[in-house]
Amino acid sequence: MFDYELLIPITFLIMTGVVLIVYFVLKSRSRLEIHRTVRSALDKGQELTPELIESFGQPRKDPQSDLRKALIWLALGIACAAFGLLLGKEEAVRPFLAIGAFPLLIGIAYLVIWRFGETQASH
Repeated sequence: MFDYELLIPITFLIMTGVVLIVYFVLKSRSRLEIHRTVRSALDKGQELTPELIESFGQPRKDPQSDLRKALIWLALGIACAAFGLLLGKEEAVRPFLAIGAFPLLIGIAYLVIWRFGETQASH
């Protein structure tokens, strides 16, 4: 007989692969559009400065983006820990606290990056 409990990790791995493939395909399309834009501008005789060409491939950095990421990761870590505590089962508390520690620490790292990035930009 087929072990249906095996479907969960298999599905997880397949979905992770699908998400990664979609991400890279969309990123590739974005680069292709940039190349088409540059080619079209050159065909029309427009001059492209090196700074403009360099800025095509780089997304704009919002100074508050690290703070937003930090808050999202912190909330996710706290939510995992709270979920484990709210379940009320002793054997569920420690695993959910451990799972929640990872996003919590990532959020703290983003807070540190945001804080030091802010002071670096002001100097």
